[in-house]
Amino acid sequence: MFITFEGIEGTGKSTQIALLKSRLEAQGRRVVVTCEPGGSRIGAELRRVLLSLENRDLTPQAELFLYLADRAQHVAQVVRPALAAGAVVLCDRFADSTVAYQGYGRGMDTGLLHQLNAVAVDGLWPGLTILLDLDPETGLARAVARNVSEGKTNAEGRFEAESLAFHGRVRQGFLDQAARCPERIRVVDATGTPEEIALRVGALVEGRLNA
Repeated sequence: MFITFEGIEGTGKSTQIALLKSRLEAQGRRVVVTCEPGGSRIGAELRRVLLSLENRDLTPQAELFLYLADRAQHVAQVVRPALAAGAVVLCDRFADSTVAYQGYGRGMDTGLLHQLNAVAVDGLWPGLTILLDLDPETGLARAVARNVSEGKTNAEGRFEAESLAFHGRVRQGFLDQAARCPERIRVVDATGTPEEIALRVGALVEGRLNA
């Protein structure tokens, strides 16, 4: 099964993916964890371009096509093979992020983005998407603090440098997509302790896996 995690910066996606991986592996399931951008070898190169503060002059159109290139390579080289081998694939961000960030955040045409995403994913959509929802002010503060503590302010801080209004639009983009696709995209309150959130996530995932 292909499960993606979405949300604005600082919602705890990486933490929840790690906790879910441990939970599923304890049940005897094979789990592959990956991410966008950067899940493939070529994607790792694209990630450095897309997230670096040195590239704040990257145009919205160039940004979009780099994300789509990363996604196409990632699906072909990582996600499809893992699913074919019987693994549960947990991915930090996928196509919904493009609609939220480049569409709602940057103001690009969402209809066009859906069409381009369809080309990039080549028919492969998640069976379940966990949308970790948090207010932008809290999420952005968490993300900035994380980058400082990990020494990634310059290497991966391009989106954290965007305005609070930008992150508010992105959050709304995610929520609008969840309203349109309630069976696939499930909204999870990202407030509380990591363990409390993990219980909410685990219940949704196991309900879908055991259906």
